[in-house]
Amino acid sequence: MSCFDRRTVVAVACSFVAATAAAQSSETIVVTGSREPLAVSRLAADVVVIDGDTLRASGATSLADLLREQAGVQLSRSGGPGGATSVMIRGASGSQTVVLVDGVRIGSATLADPSVQALPLAQIERVEVLRGPGSSLYGADAVGGVINIVTRRADAGLRFDAAAAFGGRGARELSAGASGSFGAWDFAASLARQHDDGDSALRPGDPYGNYNADDDGYTRDSGQARIGFTPAPGHRIGLSLLRSRLETQIDSTEYAPPNYAPDNTPDFRDQLDVDATALDWRGTLAPGLVATLRVDRAVDESRSGEAVVYRYRTTRDHALAQLAWETGVAGQIVAAVERLEEDAKTDSYRGDRDTDSAVLSWTGSAGRYSWQADLRRDDSSDYGAQTTGRLGGSFALTPAWRLRALAGNSFRAPSFNDLLYPGYGVPGIKPERGRSVEFGVEWAADGDRAALTVFRNRLKNLIGPAKGSLCPDDPLYALGCVANTSRARLQGATLSGAKALGDWSLRAQVDFLDAKNEDTGARLTRRAAHQETLGLDWRHGVWNAGASVLHVGARPDSRELGAETTLDLKAGWRFAKGWTLESRLLNATDEDLEPSAYYRGPARQFWLGLRYEGGV
Repeated sequence: MSCFDRRTVVAVACSFVAATAAAQSSETIVVTGSREPLAVSRLAADVVVIDGDTLRASGATSLADLLREQAGVQLSRSGGPGGATSVMIRGASGSQTVVLVDGVRIGSATLADPSVQALPLAQIERVEVLRGPGSSLYGADAVGGVINIVTRRADAGLRFDAAAAFGGRGARELSAGASGSFGAWDFAASLARQHDDGDSALRPGDPYGNYNADDDGYTRDSGQARIGFTPAPGHRIGLSLLRSRLETQIDSTEYAPPNYAPDNTPDFRDQLDVDATALDWRGTLAPGLVATLRVDRAVDESRSGEAVVYRYRTTRDHALAQLAWETGVAGQIVAAVERLEEDAKTDSYRGDRDTDSAVLSWTGSAGRYSWQADLRRDDSSDYGAQTTGRLGGSFALTPAWRLRALAGNSFRAPSFNDLLYPGYGVPGIKPERGRSVEFGVEWAADGDRAALTVFRNRLKNLIGPAKGSLCPDDPLYALGCVANTSRARLQGATLSGAKALGDWSLRAQVDFLDAKNEDTGARLTRRAAHQETLGLDWRHGVWNAGASVLHVGARPDSRELGAETTLDLKAGWRFAKGWTLESRLLNATDEDLEPSAYYRGPARQFWLGLRYEGGV
């Protein structure tokens, strides 16, 4: 049994949240909730911000682990931090989540999952997470929410940073970066490498015979750059680039010629390359009137296997024109048009589709009332026209208390595998559809905040494997096909808070989730009915220390996954100006973690590192 049981964690978190609040000012500015910078208090949407200080102070070794600790999302992962990862917001699957990097949408349109495991923490300055439907702003797949990642930007003057950390199992993290501004020019650039020898990704006895006792580690190499030019006040031309390569060792079985006998002994590897490039102009045309033009490209390419290598490549070319008008009394109006061209290449097929979109958003406030309304129309060459919208508002009961409500619909587009994969995909599959409603109450005072949100999201036309009459009458589909198979209900509540007490700061979050197939009544796989986080940090002078506890309830999978509790510890000493010695002890109690059926999570690991941050 874990040294922390569920009742203890829930009791501590609930009593703590009832008395305290989240360390986030009500005037925090976010972009994700409306596509333009706005104060959180003007939004009806639920947006979580992870700023640079929080990110750097975190002991997380991956973006996914940071998200589930800070934003309350759940994970499904094939092994350790380098394994294939699905981020589930409010019970929605990874394929029902949109991930943006500097406004560029990333992920595979063949496998239908954003490639969050390839994104390095070292290149990230800020993360915003929209929890709830976002299709009315961002189009297909934003059923559960949107993760908006902002890479490092320039500071005033010239700044440098570097970090090196070494841990158990041959692990190491190395990064270096620089940023600055000179006259009309600004820049930021960084490089990073992360490596871990790992353990075996699978446990002995997996039902498919894939287990291999060798260590399955990973290496992630990444680079990022942003260059900006300001030709006149209020106008900026920017270029941003991110490239990441992740190579992960896995356990698998191949059936190679000439005899096609099963063989699980090779050193199987997954290689994933992610590229995101954007060129944009943003300018003030008149007081309160701001225009944005952007063209961008994202490439997601994976190669998997040993003797036989399978390749999947997605290319997305996107163009955007947007106009934001801050009217004053009537609020802010945002109008945009977009063009998205997607191309997929695999060893088995090739596909492409084009989508033209138009967006209209209106946010405003008057006295104690705020409102938010979005409308979007997507017209795709693959799945036809889809119209989505959101409508919500908030009311300030007092300067400290706020009520909010939001309703909207969303959709997920069928992937290219769903449509075209030989012997499985079926042209004409309908998009998944979702209808969501949420209510929240928030309290904020003196920089502290507490929040409770309840939500319900009903989904139909879920895309999944099927057999028999649901498949085309063709021998090609004798073993089954993909079809719109079922409906689902995702409902639950999130209770969160944090508070500063002198040198101490506390934070907690409790997530309750009821995620079920409405046709069968069965719980959806890999979704825990509850998840709790509790964090305690201390800072005094040149010293800092912290502890965080993450408890995940039992989850259904091909076999029941037991409840898990992870304790992480960290400490730091700023021994000279700009220099900090850091240590981390991850999974301090050496909990036996199983992130998905028969896979092994990371064991206890100690890290020691050195960080420098300084400027001229």
